[in-house]
Amino acid sequence: MKQIILFLLLMVTIISCNSGTETDDSSMNQNTESEMAEQLRHIVLFKFTDSSTSEDIRQIEEAFAALPSKIDVIKDFEWGTNNSPEGLDKGFTHSFLVTFDSEEDRDIYLPHPAHQEFVDLVGPHVNDVLVMDYWAR
Repeated sequence: MKQIILFLLLMVTIISCNSGTETDDSSMNQNTESEMAEQLRHIVLFKFTDSSTSEDIRQIEEAFAALPSKIDVIKDFEWGTNNSPEGLDKGFTHSFLVTFDSEEDRDIYLPHPAHQEFVDLVGPHVNDVLVMDYWAR
């Protein structure tokens, strides 16, 4: 009996998920193309100096998070602090991920005055930085 109820629930879920999702071929092709669009990811990892205070670090977090409102070529932004239990962080505590549509957009971002102002702010507080870019597929 439980199996029949589970089967019926599964069928209702499938039917409700599929209802209202019929599209013509042209809109389906557009969705597929946009979903397949590659994006350039720019990863920045920071290892802060021992002398950096929690207030210094908070200011840096806020300043980095403010960049998308100042630089319109940034398509997405996220950040977080390390919580890996593996112990392989090598002292890096903060990770920032900036997304661009193209290398040209990244090339606009790097010398942008708002980015350069951020670089000046973070410079005295960084013991080490690791930057890596890649195309997400």
